[in-house]
Amino acid sequence: MANEINPSVRHEASDPNLQADPWWKGASIYQIYPRSFCDSNGDGIGDLPGITSKLDYVATLGVEAIWLSPFFRSPMADYGYDVADFCDVDPIFGTLEDFDTLLAKAHSLGLKVIIDQVYSHSSDQHPWFEESRRSRDNEKSDWYVWADPKPDGSPPNNWLSVFSGSSWEWDARRGQYYLHNFLPEQPDLNLHNPKLREAILRVPRFWLDRGVDGFRLDALNFGFHDRTLIDNPAATKFKRPPTRPHDFQEHKNNMSQPEIYPFLEDIRALMNEYPSKFSVAEIGGPFPLEEMKAYTRGDKRLNTAYAFDFLYADSLTANFIRSVLKDWPGGEMDGWPSWAFSNHDAPRAISRWQGDCPADQYAKLLCLLITGMRGNMFIYQGEELGMSQAEVAYEDLKDPEAIANWPHTLGRDGARTPIPWSDDQLNAGFSASKPWLPIDPGHRRSAVSRQDQDQNSVLNFWRKAIKLRCGLSVLRQGEHAFPPCDERLFVCQRTLGSQSILIIVNPTADPIPFDWNAGITLLETESFNSGSVPPWAGIIISVE
Repeated sequence: MANEINPSVRHEASDPNLQADPWWKGASIYQIYPRSFCDSNGDGIGDLPGITSKLDYVATLGVEAIWLSPFFRSPMADYGYDVADFCDVDPIFGTLEDFDTLLAKAHSLGLKVIIDQVYSHSSDQHPWFEESRRSRDNEKSDWYVWADPKPDGSPPNNWLSVFSGSSWEWDARRGQYYLHNFLPEQPDLNLHNPKLREAILRVPRFWLDRGVDGFRLDALNFGFHDRTLIDNPAATKFKRPPTRPHDFQEHKNNMSQPEIYPFLEDIRALMNEYPSKFSVAEIGGPFPLEEMKAYTRGDKRLNTAYAFDFLYADSLTANFIRSVLKDWPGGEMDGWPSWAFSNHDAPRAISRWQGDCPADQYAKLLCLLITGMRGNMFIYQGEELGMSQAEVAYEDLKDPEAIANWPHTLGRDGARTPIPWSDDQLNAGFSASKPWLPIDPGHRRSAVSRQDQDQNSVLNFWRKAIKLRCGLSVLRQGEHAFPPCDERLFVCQRTLGSQSILIIVNPTADPIPFDWNAGITLLETESFNSGSVPPWAGIIISVE
């Protein structure tokens, strides 16, 4: 393949500062959504052997690690985030032996493997829940959150589900309601129960013993609730316009409880038994910054938190970028951020932000921007191809959130459609059968086969950018500052010791005047000279 990188040497650098921090600090991590990556057995659903077959491709990107979205045994009410067995592979994805093969292949290529973990809830088909719901006095009766109805038979309080309606579901067998912050098929685990916490902590140990390199911890701030079951207050301020009932509450009592911190410390203590492991928390909600910093503060909690600032932003401006990054100035109590512009839960960034800019040009601009940001960068599969949000007809939707809120949200299916491997093969080379979600015809133009040998392609621009970031310690670990400039322009100076680089990004449709001292161009979306930054263009230069 073009620009192939030898994984065994791609992180070597002459600057000794590069080795001062753990491997994950400043790392580039590639997210794989298994259902949509590559189908090896022709059933229309991606699987673990399919991922293994494409790891050589992933290695050419130059990333340090892959993150696998859930592949665990599940009835798939929420496509794997409703787990029925935390320590087994769902047959549609393969077997534990297939996972071991994938892990060994990734490690042989120099790729770390991070997997999703879901500790806030399970599937209603998990054996724990099946036992818990049988009676009020069995061994696992308190492993989930149960409550009596109000005298009029209504739910215990006003808590609302993320997806729609009440967070409470009636269960006739127990004559009680159970809590579900997401789908009714996803009952909340009661992490206040010490025996359940012990059982949950056996899950990461199982996977660490198997050789995984870290965890992305899903919906972690939903792990504990206020045991008095007090009502949530109405929301008084909104970061974005509400689109569903859940948005109209301040979720002070069904999530984000102080009991989470000892649990985080238990997770970290367990992981510390294994060398060089990595943890990243997903922390949702409209105002998560305080929790993100608290979850990653010091050396007894998690390594980093996954920021949502960009994932749901409707537009990208220089002022917005600055304001987000200034929230992480690099102080001792700040923790370490992780950034993503797209993922499996959010509409693809290009479709949200590009406006009138040509898609490939905008894809390169976003690549250059995230490459220059202080923190870890997560790359969602297809982002390196410049994939846009797919058009998915209502009759083809699979996402329960999209179906429930149609047509007022873009939903998640349009970001989850299969990767186009080849523009001239059946189903774009993803599967020999009809894919579980349709392939957008326009995505064939983004196929790997088209871009691989084109040195000007989005794919090869990403390869250059990641190679630069992996080999340049100031990009991975340097501090950041924001020199004065036209407010429409994003200018960031990164420094580490004697190293200094300048990232200049114009996210607007107009040329913007800006002068900078002559330096060595390290990466640019197009060729231009000091004095003016063209529309939708960016450059990274060394100013040592």
